Parts: sequence; structure tokens; C-alpha cells
Amino acid sequence: MPEIIPFDVAVIGAGHAGVEAAVASAKRGCKTALFTISLDQIGNMPCNPSIGGSAKGHLVREIDALGGIMGMAGDACCIQMRMLNLSKGVSVHSPRAQADRRKYHTYIKQICENAPNLQIIQTEIADIEIDENQCVKAVVNRFGAKYPCKAAVLCTGTFLNGMVYIGKTGVESGPDACLPARSLSAKLTAHHITLRRFKTGTPCRVHRRSIDYSVLQPQFGDPNPQPFSYASDAKVYRNDAVCYIANTTEETHRIIRENIQESPLYSGMIHGVGPRYCPSIEDKVIRFPSRERHQIFVEPTGLDTEEMYMQGFSTSLPEHVQIQMYRSVKGLEHVEIMRSAYAIEYDCINPLCLSHTLGFRGFHGLYAAGQFNGTSGYEEAAAQGLVAGINASAYVKGEQELELSRKSSYIGTLVDDLVTKGTEDPYRMMTARSEYRLSLRHSNADARLTETGRRYGLISDVRWAEFTAKMNRIESGIERIKAESVRPDAVNAYLELVGTSPIAQSVRLDTLMRRQQVNCSDILAALGIDLGLQGEEPAEVSHRIKYEQYIARQDQQNAHLAHLEKIRLPEGLDYHTVHGLSSEAVEKLTKQMPENLSQASRISGVSPSDVSILMTWLKAGGYHGE
Repeated sequence: MPEIIPFDVAVIGAGHAGVEAAVASAKRGCKTALFTISLDQIGNMPCNPSIGGSAKGHLVREIDALGGIMGMAGDACCIQMRMLNLSKGVSVHSPRAQADRRKYHTYIKQICENAPNLQIIQTEIADIEIDENQCVKAVVNRFGAKYPCKAAVLCTGTFLNGMVYIGKTGVESGPDACLPARSLSAKLTAHHITLRRFKTGTPCRVHRRSIDYSVLQPQFGDPNPQPFSYASDAKVYRNDAVCYIANTTEETHRIIRENIQESPLYSGMIHGVGPRYCPSIEDKVIRFPSRERHQIFVEPTGLDTEEMYMQGFSTSLPEHVQIQMYRSVKGLEHVEIMRSAYAIEYDCINPLCLSHTLGFRGFHGLYAAGQFNGTSGYEEAAAQGLVAGINASAYVKGEQELELSRKSSYIGTLVDDLVTKGTEDPYRMMTARSEYRLSLRHSNADARLTETGRRYGLISDVRWAEFTAKMNRIESGIERIKAESVRPDAVNAYLELVGTSPIAQSVRLDTLMRRQQVNCSDILAALGIDLGLQGEEPAEVSHRIKYEQYIARQDQQNAHLAHLEKIRLPEGLDYHTVHGLSSEAVEKLTKQMPENLSQASRISGVSPSDVSILMTWLKAGGYHGE
């Protein structure tokens, strides 16, 4: 078989996972190939034209803090920015940007095209060659051309054996009527990689002119938007797009119920498991029969297109039913469908076969990221792609690979959940998944992860200097606030103004700032104190002071987990020899082979008593961990 060009790292797939993996690998000095079935699919948004959202916005900021590209792209292509969950605690505030879909694709494609050490190749990869030592040797396209490489990252998204369904008709296809990847699944199976089927879906795109906006509820962007990227200037934002909210009706639900057997989900044509937290409209109607209506978010896909996206209204019903269903909604009575909704079924893996580096257990140099790992969402995919790209390049360079802890980030939580718990349906990140969420705010992602990004060569000298200066200002500001004592005559007028009780004697400034009604910037201004803080820094100072006691309590509660992380389990341990473990625990532990007791404790089916038995067994055998 003829060889073409040797590479260090081959990335298969150029969606949100693939581009992060490829750019990170190339930026770290590895000669990298990014393979895609179509150049027009690079950084594509086949579903919702948005970046961020609840918990997902945290992921985007963490990607940016590590040196990834999604945050900058989201800022550059934003047409509306909003901060979600403002009525809740600051730890769950999440930025969300409505994006110009085509501009986003172009922006990401240009980053990839201009990245040194990165070559983009349009072709379908059909095989991965593995040598007798289980090391990656090459990737091979379906025409037989071989590309030697030392590492490969699988980021196939929904293309792998993709089948698109509308009604009772299914056709081989990737998203957006693109060709699927037909050949790779069989080769992965031949390498003893077990595949399974998941499914997702997307709603119709409709013509802007066919909507009656006068009966819909408008949603405007924030007046002072906050960017995703710590390197972005919010002044560059286009924040003038308007989104709208509509609602299904009883007539909508009647149409769905009467035609439910026309849905491939209910006729038995689709066997893949769909997303629990983003179900189709027919799933919502059948699963929640008492609900009188479901919200639909009507969103522009760009400023220079007439296409409007109907978030929350995905379906795989036949096209004649789709038009009836959509026109039963108030404001959509005369809607013109431009792109029909569809469901897509695809091959993916159970991520239990991966380690915390996102490398396959039992292979050397083979990594996976994105929907191929059983997740849903652009942000989850990009986060995994960044980790896999860093680690594929670290493997090639002989460096220590990156493993992010749950305490460090939502990315660490995401990876740990996948590789220790697995997932039975497409995984979606939520703030409730993290036991450290009080300290994992979107606003402090740089404080948590920029040093790691710098260590792996993804943070420039200029950005590092800006980051260290920012951290110095925040630390010195907090130190001064904690050292400052405030007299009643200096602060009581302000306290009464904001509706909190005055003080009778001098009080430390940080004590006052812990009051809910007290704003950091406002009280400092009232006292005439200038800490030299810039941009988001006063808010971050305030958050750190207000949350300090709560975070200390959280850390105390999680100290037991930290202790368990230090107790490592012997590699290749035969759990059948550990007397007292439940049969389910033996089965799950043998299958997942956790690296430490903390990971073992998070496996479904492993009880606290099983963990205690393991700890006793380790101590009795003289094995005490690190």
C-alpha cells in the first residue's frame, strides 16, 4: 500500500472536537493532519447555532483558559450574548452566545488553514493500522492511501455509519446531507473496539418572513455582554439579534399523538439511544402527557440569512406531519419550512474503554473525543478534543499526559464521569454533576486552568503576562480588603441606601462585603478606595470573598474524596481475589479498572461498603498508594 506523507498526529473528523484536537497538537509543535469528509463541515453547527448555555458556558471558558479556540470563535461570531441563570447563585451563571452559523464555520476553518504544522485533508478515513504492540502506525483512506502517523484521535461525531430518518424512510447520511463515514466502523470492530448506536435530532429551519413575531415573546441580548475568551474585547460584539419564544398547543400535541406511529422512534426503525435532556417533541408529548405546552425558541442562524432555527422542536415525523405540526403553533400559522427536521443515528463507543487521558486502554497512541465518546453538545465535544489533542501530542513528544481532576474543572468532571461511570445515553454537562461547583465558576476558569495551558505550550507570552498581572491585582485587592477596617460614619449611608443594617462600631471590610446586598465596586467607590481593578476583576474579588466560607465547607465535605484519590489501586488487580466485594462490584470494577479508590467510589454499582472492603484489603496487603 503506498504511503503519502508521514505525520505525528492524525485527527479524524473536523467538528468541534476535531478542530480543538488538531489545533492544540499543531500548536504544540507536532506535524498534524486534520482529515474531514468535507471541508465545508469544518467547525460546522449542524444543530443549534449557539455556543455556551447552562454549564456549557463554563466549559467554553475552561477551553479558552487552557488555550483552546472555541471561546474566541464564539466571541467573533456572536450575534446575541446573554448570561443565563442570573436569578440563581453566581456559581451557576453561564454565558450563552447566539452565533452566526456560517461565519463560525469560516472563522474556525481559517484558524485551521493558517495554523503552522497543520494540514487539512478532505478524504474519508477507512482504517487505522495498529502494529503487533498495539501502537498506532497509520491511517488509511477509502482509496487505499496510507498516512503514517504516531498517534490518532477519533472525532467522528455523528458521521460514523450515519443514518438519517424522516418518517419511515432512512438513508445513509451524515448531518446536513453530507456523506457518512461508511468504512471505519468495521475496522474498529476488527481491532476489538466495541461500538454501539446513539441517535440525536434537529428541528426544521424556517423562513424568517413566514413568522408572525407580534404574538411571540422576544428575547434580547444583554446590554453589556461579557465575552467567552479572556483575550476578547466585548466591544467587537454584534449583539443586536433578537430571539423569540413560542409554545406548542393542544392541537400540536393531537397531531403528534395521531401520527406517532409514523415516527421512526416509535415504529422500531431507530434502535439508537437518544439524548435524555434534549428529547424530540414527540418524546416530550408522549413522556409528559399532562403538559399543556412546550416552549420553542425561535433563533436566527445568522444576520445575512433568512433561516430561523426552532430550538426545542426537533422531530423525525414525516414532512407532511411536520408542516401540520409547525403550523399549529401560534405565530407559525403560515410558516415556510426551508430544511426539514430529521433524526440521525450513528456509531459511538462506551467511554469506559478510555483512560483519563482519553486514550484507549490497551492501545498506544489512540485517542477519542466528542460524540464518538457518547456525549452530546458542541461544548462537551470541544472540551474533549482539546484534552485528546494535548495528550496525543504529549504521547508523541514523550511528555507526561494531561489528566484534569474533578476539583479543577468541569472538563475534569466530564472526562471522569465518562471514563469511570460510562453513559447509557448521550451525556450532557450540567452544573449539578460537579460536587465542586461552588468553586468552578465560569468567571475564574483562567485562575484554575491558564497555568496548565501555559505548561502545555498553548498560552502565549503576551497572554501569560496579562494573566499574571490580573491575578496579582485580584490577590492584592483581596489582601487589602481583608486588612481594611471601616468606621460607621464612613459606610452607614451606603449600607442604608442598599437596604442592609448599619454598623455600630468598626468592622472589617470583607465582613461587610459578605452581605448579600453589598456590591464590591459600589462599596469601594463609596469609601473612596481604588484597588486598581479592571474589567471583571471587581466581580471576581467579590465572588471570592462572598463564597470563601461556603467553599471552605465544600472542601471539607469533599476532603474524603481527595483522600481516596491518593489511594491507588494496583494495575491489573484481580477483584475476584478481594473477599467480601459484592458480585456487582467485582463485575463493574473488573470492567472499568479504576486507577484509585475515588474513581472506584463513583462507579455505579460500587457501594460505600465495597470501597471500605477495598481500603481494608489494600492496607492488609501493605499497599498504601502513593
